[in-house]
Amino acid sequence: MPKTITLRVDDDTYRIIQTAARGDRRTISNFLEIAAVSYIAEESFVSDEEMNELVNDKKLVQKLKLGRERIKQGRYTIVG
Repeated sequence: MPKTITLRVDDDTYRIIQTAARGDRRTISNFLEIAAVSYIAEESFVSDEEMNELVNDKKLVQKLKLGRERIKQGRYTIVG
């Protein structure tokens, strides 16, 4: 079921979004939806090559394992 999101932007930002949406022959709502999903897909996933590089980084893997062990032991601080 579709959800409504209220978004407040300044006039200049609105004009930029409106122009981009018109250029794609989309409504502003549809343009923002597609833009958000595209951004999330690009920023949330890594390529197979990048993942292999991360997995094969011995120091990184060792640090992640150490971090996981510390969490299991309750030795961590929540930062935020």
